Amino acid sequence: MTENRVKQALKDGQTVIGCFVQYPSPVTVEICGYSGFDFVMIDCEHGPMDTESAYHMMLAAERSRAVPLVRVPMNHPQVILRHLDIGAAGIMVPQINSAEEAQAVVQAVKYHPEGRRGVAGTRAQSWSITQPLSEYVSTANRDTLVMVQIENIKAVEVLSEIMQVPGVDVLYVGPNDLAQSMGHPGRPDHPEVQEVINQICETARDSHLALGTVANDAETINHEISRGFRMVGANSASLLAGASKHVLNGIRR
Repeated sequence: MTENRVKQALKDGQTVIGCFVQYPSPVTVEICGYSGFDFVMIDCEHGPMDTESAYHMMLAAERSRAVPLVRVPMNHPQVILRHLDIGAAGIMVPQINSAEEAQAVVQAVKYHPEGRRGVAGTRAQSWSITQPLSEYVSTANRDTLVMVQIENIKAVEVLSEIMQVPGVDVLYVGPNDLAQSMGHPGRPDHPEVQEVINQICETARDSHLALGTVANDAETINHEISRGFRMVGANSASLLAGASKHVLNGIRR
């Protein structure tokens, strides 16, 4: 397992910027990495990827110096395990609405004594060729990034309890689903939703946990950083669409 530069940067108080990729495209991942994004979030919640296509995307991320992270579709130990074993440097789990659910994520990601992840010689551990398994379990516990998504008003109501779960590194706010849970589907910009996000920022301000969220342009990313977010991911499809519209709108036919 290579050093997790994103986790170390967050521990050092730095900000990291990445890109969500929701479709099976190692080429897109490489472009994101070579462009300079710190991480690529392989989005297996909303994308059609299976573990094999996610594996090829991880190879592309590593090749282009972006840290490969995975958003899994559900909080299930076997789903989390499979993505870790093929090389994910971190796991994001959606819809975490209680401390118990956050603890289940940590248990699935970590080896004993911090969790119950199944032990095997896998790609993540270089097939036991360059690193002993006994050494890998320790480094994996230290370096794997654990991200839980706060995207329901129920989670906000118990946020202080979720924050106390040992092993969680990032509270990743999902504004779209949060808005939906508050009765404002498709309106993450609604003042009530933004006020709740401000409350989350205030609650987590003095915590050891990093805050993450999504944003798709420099102005919005800068705004999110200014209110306390240190891990921001853009959507690769939105970036492509925005660049395409910019070019087409500038053409004199």
